[in-house]
Amino acid sequence: MLKFSLIVAVCENFGIGLKGDLPWRLKSELKYFSSTTKRVRDPTKRNVVIMGRKTYFGVPESKRPLAERLNIVLSTTLKPSDLPSDVLLYPNLESAMNFLETDENVTKQIETVWIVGGSGVYAEAMASTRCHRLYLTKIHATFECDTFFPSIPDDFKMG
Repeated sequence: MLKFSLIVAVCENFGIGLKGDLPWRLKSELKYFSSTTKRVRDPTKRNVVIMGRKTYFGVPESKRPLAERLNIVLSTTLKPSDLPSDVLLYPNLESAMNFLETDENVTKQIETVWIVGGSGVYAEAMASTRCHRLYLTKIHATFECDTFFPSIPDDFKMG
């Protein structure tokens, strides 16, 4: 079974977003996210980033799709024509993971699968037996937020 890891930055109140954008401007945090989600041990492979529709469109247009990674957007309202041809669209996390596991061309090209948001995708990911690790950066400040990282379940275990 193909596993995935979650990566997120949260402020003191576990906020992760404001009006479709990040609530903060921290170059070091963006650099960490970029280098972590791009890093591969095998230079012939690349990583996957899976995100919801709002997270995808929250990325500045000049920066999407996220470079050097296979981008997958989860949405039941978008059509493939709403996205660039190299961005894959699936209705939910499990269908995306099934594709990654069963498409032999893709399977041999990928090293790590990253869940990069938003809130609903994180909640679905933490409930999955595929969850491997949670990379959580705590920003020691409070920001105005309208989107929050979901509660980590008491029985949360990563395989």
